[in-house]
Amino acid sequence: MQTFLEETLISLKSKHEDLSGLTLILPSKRAGSFLKNYLSKYSKTTSFLPHIISIEEFIETVSGISILDSTELLFKSYQVYLNTDSFSEKENFENYNAWAITLLNDFNEIDRYLVNPKDFFTYLGSIKTMERWNLKEEKTELIEKYLQFWNSLLELYTNLKETQLKESIAYQGLVYRMASEKIEAYKNTYPDKKHVFIGFNALNSAEQHIIQQLLQTGNTEVYWDADKTFVNDTKHSASLFIRRYFKNWPYFEKNKPLGTSNHFKQQKDIRFIEVQKNIGQAKYVGELLASYSKEKLNTTAVVLADENLLIPVLHSLPDNVDSVNVTMGTVLKNFPATLFFELLLSLHSVTSEASTETAKAIYYKDVLSLINHPLGNSLLTNAPVIASKISIENKTHLTSKDVLQFSDKEDAEVVLLLFQDWNNSSKTAITTCLKLLNKLKNKFQENPIERVVLYQLYQVFTKIEALSTSYSHLDSIKTVQGLFTELIATTSLDFEGDAYEGLQIMGVLETRVLDFETLIVTSVNEGVLPTGKSNASFITYDLKKEFNLPLYTEKDAIYTYHFYHMLQRAKEVTLLYNNHSEGINTGEKSRFILQLEIEKQANHTLSKTVLSPKITPTVQTLKTIKKTDTVMQRLQDIAGKGFSPSALTSYIRNPIDFYFQKILRLNETEEVEETVAANTLGTIVHDTLEEFYKPLQGTLLTSEILKSLKSKTEEEVAAQFKKTFKGGTFSKGKNLIIFEVAKRYIENFINQEISEIEAGNEIKIISIENNLEVEVSISELSFPVKIKGKVDRVDEYNGQLRIVDYKTGKVAQNDVELVDWEEITLDYKYSKVFQVLAYALMMNKKIPINNAEAGIISFKNLSSGFLKFGKKEKAGARTKDQIITQNTLDSFTVELKRLILDICNAEEPFTEKEIAS
Repeated sequence: MQTFLEETLISLKSKHEDLSGLTLILPSKRAGSFLKNYLSKYSKTTSFLPHIISIEEFIETVSGISILDSTELLFKSYQVYLNTDSFSEKENFENYNAWAITLLNDFNEIDRYLVNPKDFFTYLGSIKTMERWNLKEEKTELIEKYLQFWNSLLELYTNLKETQLKESIAYQGLVYRMASEKIEAYKNTYPDKKHVFIGFNALNSAEQHIIQQLLQTGNTEVYWDADKTFVNDTKHSASLFIRRYFKNWPYFEKNKPLGTSNHFKQQKDIRFIEVQKNIGQAKYVGELLASYSKEKLNTTAVVLADENLLIPVLHSLPDNVDSVNVTMGTVLKNFPATLFFELLLSLHSVTSEASTETAKAIYYKDVLSLINHPLGNSLLTNAPVIASKISIENKTHLTSKDVLQFSDKEDAEVVLLLFQDWNNSSKTAITTCLKLLNKLKNKFQENPIERVVLYQLYQVFTKIEALSTSYSHLDSIKTVQGLFTELIATTSLDFEGDAYEGLQIMGVLETRVLDFETLIVTSVNEGVLPTGKSNASFITYDLKKEFNLPLYTEKDAIYTYHFYHMLQRAKEVTLLYNNHSEGINTGEKSRFILQLEIEKQANHTLSKTVLSPKITPTVQTLKTIKKTDTVMQRLQDIAGKGFSPSALTSYIRNPIDFYFQKILRLNETEEVEETVAANTLGTIVHDTLEEFYKPLQGTLLTSEILKSLKSKTEEEVAAQFKKTFKGGTFSKGKNLIIFEVAKRYIENFINQEISEIEAGNEIKIISIENNLEVEVSISELSFPVKIKGKVDRVDEYNGQLRIVDYKTGKVAQNDVELVDWEEITLDYKYSKVFQVLAYALMMNKKIPINNAEAGIISFKNLSSGFLKFGKKEKAGARTKDQIITQNTLDSFTVELKRLILDICNAEEPFTEKEIAS
C-alpha cells in the first residue's frame, strides 16, 4: 500500500529537482515527522531537507505573533475585563471564569473566520434586546444589566485585541486574523518562495484567504487528501469542504486539483463488532492483536474515538506486541494522585467559605478520603490508626486539632499541612501542595509512572504559583481549585515509542494524512463519532448563519471526513461499538456504520459480529463449617461463661452468623455513625429507663414520682446521647428528629404508667436491668452449660409478677405467641418468645416462678400495652395460656437443651440457612 504522503512525495519529486527549496505545510507536526521519514526512505543521495512545518507554525511566521497559552489568556483577559469601562459592575475572577472560557472560544471563532467584530457584536446586542422587546412592564435593573453585558462585548474584544498585539502574543484566532491581514506583505517579502500545502480539509476563512493569496503567486501547490468517490458525490459530507474549494476558488477554474485518488472503492474487509461496555472493546482489541503477525502489526493502527479507552487498551495489549507508539497522551486527571489534590483543594475550598469556626469543621468523610488515599497512606505513618480513632470517637466533624490528637507525633507536620485552616489564601494553598509533592517525590522511587505523574503535578502547581505572582486576582482557594481543574484536564502524560515501527495507537485527529493497511477503531457510537451538537457557545444558530460561521452540520462533516479518510487506503477494517445503554451513552451505533451498510461498495465485504461475555451458571451451595477441636474448645468456653438469649436466637436464624460472631468473634467494621442507628436508639432508651427506674427498686410507683421523672426526660436523654453517640451531633438534621423520638418514647411510656396508676392499678418495681444466669443441666455434655442475660425489668402489676423486655422496634401480640414447642428453636420468627422465656427461666433461679407473666413492651406499639407470652393449642385459637408456670419452663427447657446439644454436637457442622430476602 502506498500512503498519501508517499504519493505526494513522488509527485513532488517528479516536479522539483531539488526539494530543499520548498516549504511543506501540513496539518500537524506529527504529519511532518512521517513525511520526513518517507523522505529518508525515498532519498537515494544526500540532500538538504525541505522546510517542513505545521500550519500553526506557518501562521505564526506570517503574522509575527506567538500563540498565547489558554490559561494565561484567561488571566490576561480578566485584567482587560477589569479595565473595560462599559462593564459597570465587575465580577470576581471565580465568576468571570465561569463564562469567560466560552466567550474567549467565541472570540477565537469570529477571528479565525474573519468576521467583522463591530457588525457581529452590534447584531448580537440587537438580538438580545429584541428578546426583551415584548415585555409589558418596564425594564428592570436586572434586564438593564443583562443587555449592558451584551453591548459591552465589542469594547472587551477591542481592548483584548489591542493589549495582545502590543505584546506580540495572542490567542490562536487572532493570530490567524493577523496572518490573513499580513499575507500580502509576506508575499512581497518572499516573492519566489515555494509553498506546498498538504492534506488539508476544513479550512477556516483565514486559512482559505492565505492559501488563495499564495496560489496567485504561481509558486504554491495544494495536495488534497481526498477520494474521488466522495468528491464526485455531491451529497456526501466527507468532501463537503473540498467540493466548495474546487467550485469557489478562482484558482481551480484553470488548474486541476492535486492529490485526489480513487482508493475507497478498492477491495476492503470491513467488520462491525458489537460489544458490551467499553472494557469489552479493550479486551477484544487485545484478542485481535494477539492473532496478528509482526509484519501486520507494523501496518496496523488502533484508533480510539473515545480517548478514555487508552489505559484499558494499553493494559489489554498481548505479549506479541513488543513495539507500540502511542501518539495521544493520557490526561493528568485520570490518575489517582491527581484525585488526591482535587480532594484536598475541594475540602479547603468548602471550609474557606464557612463563616464560623463550627462551620469550618471538616466533614469526617472528607478526612477519611484523604488519609485512606494511597498518597495519604504514604504521607502518614499511621493513617489506619487515625481512621480507627475517628470511628471509635464517632466524630462526624473534625478540626485539625482533633486529627492531631488522633495521630502520632511524627505525623503532626503532615496533618497540619493537610487539615490546618488555609484562611482562604491562594498562596497557602499553592505552597502547601508543593510541600506535599516534595515529601511524596522520594516515596515512589520504584514506581516510574507515579513519579512522572507527581512531577507533572509539581509543574502544574509551579505554573499556578507563577500566575499568582503575575496576577493579583488569583487570591482565593476556589480560584486555585478552578485553575487546577482546568490544567489537569489539558495536561497530559505523553508516551515514548518508535513513531514509524510497530503498532500505532492514536486518536481520531492524529490520523490526518496518515494511512494504515489494518485499522481497528473503537467506540464507533453515535455521540462519540461524530460527537453531535455542542452548545458551548454564546453564538446562536441564526447568528452563525448570518456571519457564515461553521454550523454543527459542518462540524459533523469534519468527523465524516476523518472517518472516511481512515478507511480510504485500508484493506482490513474493524469497527467496534458499545451496545450497552447506560447514563448518557445510548448504546447506538454510529450513523457512519449505517452509511457504510446502505452505500455498500461492490468490492467491500461487510460482516457483523455480536460479542457477549461467557456466562457460566453457578450453583449456589450453602456453606458448611466443620467443628474442629479448636471450635469445640471455644464452644465449651462460651457455654461455661453462659450463652445469651440473643446468641442462641442468632444460631436459630443462621448458624453461620453464630459461627462468625461467637466462635471467630468477628464484628462488623466499626464506622462513624453519622445518623443514629436503630440499635443505638435502643441503647439510649434502655439506659435512660434504667437511670430513671433503678433507684425505684422495691418501690411502689406513684404519679408524683413518675411526673418528677418525666420532667427530667430531656436532660437525661441528652446525657445518654452524649454517652452512647459519643462525638456525633444530634442538634440538627435526622439526629435531632431521632433525639425527639427518644424523648417521646420515654414520655409516652411514663404517661402510660401514670395513666395505669391513676386508673387504680398498683405497680411495684422488683428489679431493673438485673444480670442473671442459670446453669442448664445437660447430661449428654461433659462440660457445664449456662445461659446468662440482663432482664430489662421485673415488676408486680396488681400483685402479678411480670418479666418485661423493652423493644424500641415494633412488636405485635402474635410475635410472642406459640403453638408447638418444637418450633421455638427451628424458626427465627419465635425469637421474641424464646427471649422472654429464657429471661423467665433465669429469673426462676432468683424468684421461683409458679404464676408469672413474661412479655414485651414495644415503644412503637405502646398502645397495645404489655404484650404477654401466650401458648395456644392450635393456630388461630382465640384462647391462650398466658401464665408461666414450672410446667411452662420445663417445656421450654427441653427445647433449650435440644438447641444447645445441636450447637455443641461435634459431628454436626455449622450449616448456612437460606434466609428469605
